[in-house]
Amino acid sequence: MNVELTRFKVKKGKSGRVDEWMQFLNENLKDVLVTLEGEKMYVETIFREELNEEEYLYWYSVQGEGGQEVEQSDHWIDKKFLEFWEECIDETFKPVDLKTEVVMIPEKIKKSMQE
Repeated sequence: MNVELTRFKVKKGKSGRVDEWMQFLNENLKDVLVTLEGEKMYVETIFREELNEEEYLYWYSVQGEGGQEVEQSDHWIDKKFLEFWEECIDETFKPVDLKTEVVMIPEKIKKSMQE
């Protein structure tokens, strides 16, 4: 099981598009959740922060081994997701993976996730 928290920088001037992206995900959550199955994504949460006049998105995820990469998906939600990603995420900024220190998931929840 992989537990990650990664920070990505938003391109300058794309805050409004990020608003639209997050609204799109929330409005299409039923379809979004379907795509997570193939990725073996048990939990995926997006956080947003403005720091020193820069905007960042943080992805927190709990994912099983061997899931499909979003780039490999043919689902319309994933294609739209990748369009937003390309438009909004600054690829010149090296993503920052925060160090996992402790993972607190009760065994019965962990077993349920891995079924």
